Amino acid sequence: MIIIGIILSFVALAYLCWLLFVLAVYALPFFVGTAVALVAYQNGSGPMAAIVIGAIASGVALVAARLAFTTLHSPSVRAVIASVFAIPATLAGYHAALGLAHIGAATNGWQQAIAVIVAVIVGATAWSSSTPPEPGQGIAASLTPSIALASAPKDG
Repeated sequence: MIIIGIILSFVALAYLCWLLFVLAVYALPFFVGTAVALVAYQNGSGPMAAIVIGAIASGVALVAARLAFTTLHSPSVRAVIASVFAIPATLAGYHAALGLAHIGAATNGWQQAIAVIVAVIVGATAWSSSTPPEPGQGIAASLTPSIALASAPKDG
């Protein structure tokens, strides 16, 4: 029975790490939604109205950033937009990893080292997932045949 508990603990830890990587990109829209919801609640909205207003604000922030990223083709502007998403994701990854490192690591130095390494990995993952590949790049480009269609024999 203890073996099953250990295995399930590793499965739960792996799931939490996967969840951290997947949801790290949404740290900035979550922050925007939370801030707007708190402002709405402090200005007299009820709790349910504040939650709805925060959800709408976070959705608008995410859609606006994605729309700006797809319509603006300047590499410097795209880098700024990707950085705006990657920096909060890096901070969220650092604090999540530090919290998990407090459970397992013995010394403060190892806890900080683990947290920094995971933060860099989470930030890089958020950067790469917030920057979709250009048309003709990425995995799909390497799978396309390199033989030109013009050199194919014509029937008739």
